[in-house]
Amino acid sequence: MTAELMVGTELAAAMVTRAAERAAELVEKTGVQPCLATVLVGDDPASATYVRMKQNRSKKAGIASRSVVLPAETTTEELVAEIHKLSSDPAVHGILLQHPVPAQIDERAAFEAIDPAKDVDGVTMRSFAAMAFGDPGFRSATPGGIMRLLEAYDVPLQGAHAVVIGRSPILGKPAGMLLLASNATVTYTHSRTVDLPAIVRTADVVIAAVGKANFVRGDWLKPGTVVIDAGYNEGNVGDVHFEEAAQVARLITPVPGGVGPMTIALLLEQTVDAAVAQSETDVHAVATLA
Repeated sequence: MTAELMVGTELAAAMVTRAAERAAELVEKTGVQPCLATVLVGDDPASATYVRMKQNRSKKAGIASRSVVLPAETTTEELVAEIHKLSSDPAVHGILLQHPVPAQIDERAAFEAIDPAKDVDGVTMRSFAAMAFGDPGFRSATPGGIMRLLEAYDVPLQGAHAVVIGRSPILGKPAGMLLLASNATVTYTHSRTVDLPAIVRTADVVIAAVGKANFVRGDWLKPGTVVIDAGYNEGNVGDVHFEEAAQVARLITPVPGGVGPMTIALLLEQTVDAAVAQSETDVHAVATLA
């Protein structure tokens, strides 16, 4: 192995510690405790585990948790109604809809039911537009975490060629927008891209987010590439063939321990951001009425 590991655990822990400090400051100053509401539809074991993990991390960061668990047969209309309730609840500052949702649900409609001011997972079209235009707003949690990881390891992005493999609206697409905002030249690729390995070989930075285990092989990479594996598949396996890629890359994220911790840390950080912003809005509204 020649690549240096881009480990996210320590950086994520520092982010959570800082979020906890800010949450405590907010409670002391205003009496408001940041609250993250998680919405889970169905009883998928993996999704339930992810939700519990996020709730546990929230507690460590001084963030209250509210859990909404709906049956697997829930309709789009029923889910949207539940999310609207959370969006209108002043005690809730962030909303996380665990995805994927059951097949009968219109996931996009459910995402768009989230108040953008509480979209701490960065899944709404409003949040995507903010990332694309460089406006204030919440970043999609995984792409935002990736950018923080690249920054921490001093990866130069200006003028670099970044190849994103995957076009998910909450991972691949926003990752490309954030890279573009950092002055990288971005190429989006996907399952129908012709001669994908040849395109990947031109990359200085590769973001693998295709959802297929060991999909990106070592001979797809040029020497010295920075490889970010945003995939997670059964058996703790990413989208990149780690052993092969580590012989070629300069930097590479492990799975687990790379991108995953950063995703949760950014989610919690943005929940505190949302609570602070909403408390300031409430104070301004009271002052205006007075």
